[in-house]
Amino acid sequence: MTLKGRTALITGAARGLGRECAVRFAREGADLLLLDIARDLAEVPYPLGSGGQLEHTAALCRLHGSAVVVEHVDVRDAVRVQAVVDGALDRFGAVDVLLNNAGIAAPSGRPVHEIEEAEWSLMLDVDLSGAWRLTKAVAPAMVEQRWGSIINVSSTAGLVGYRHFAGYVAAKHGLIGLTRAAALDYAPHQVRVNALCPGSVRDDPVVEGRMLSEIARSLDVPTEDHAEAFLQGQPMHALIDPATVAGAALWLAGDDSLQVTGSVLTVDGGFTAR
Repeated sequence: MTLKGRTALITGAARGLGRECAVRFAREGADLLLLDIARDLAEVPYPLGSGGQLEHTAALCRLHGSAVVVEHVDVRDAVRVQAVVDGALDRFGAVDVLLNNAGIAAPSGRPVHEIEEAEWSLMLDVDLSGAWRLTKAVAPAMVEQRWGSIINVSSTAGLVGYRHFAGYVAAKHGLIGLTRAAALDYAPHQVRVNALCPGSVRDDPVVEGRMLSEIARSLDVPTEDHAEAFLQGQPMHALIDPATVAGAALWLAGDDSLQVTGSVLTVDGGFTAR
């Protein structure tokens, strides 16, 4: 069991990639601290993960014998983030893996000059600064124990541009920059920081993922046509399976990647190789 005896903190754990990674980590022996905002935001034009979905993720993880703590946390709230991390350190004694997965894809769907100040700030505050706040809270304990793996879930949008998604693209590019800088900061302490860049992930009803549908909505692509529209840009002509992304995250979390830091791992079916 790759993560037996380790504790992982996962943000955005209520559904989608967060749930898939949580269950995979639990299957590999990890105890878990699962975070999600667990409520909607008025500024985001689609439902976010709910408290019920977060509890369902926890229940799935407990089936594998994991000790699981659930917390409702807005990653924009630095005080709350620090308090939850302190509680996890008291409860588990360590946070060995941090998976910064929380993020939003909208408000989007407009050219740069039509983005409102508040919309821009919200996107960067959640998708970029949220990962910085969790890293800031967790890294000191990892440095002290001289072991840790921080995984930032970026996107192919962190590597290339997408029309009408400037805020999201800027945040995800910034997340890769944060990854590389933090990797250099913590390398002397044997704490690794890497970025994971999924391509167009399939909306799997089992994990209740809906990111692809929401991107399609932002682009005004009919819901029934959105999968085929995204397939056109995939060299392997297949959407990315959430389990494949979770497998990559597991590798970055465990000892098989002990000398991997500052890296950007793409799981995109060749999309960024073109």
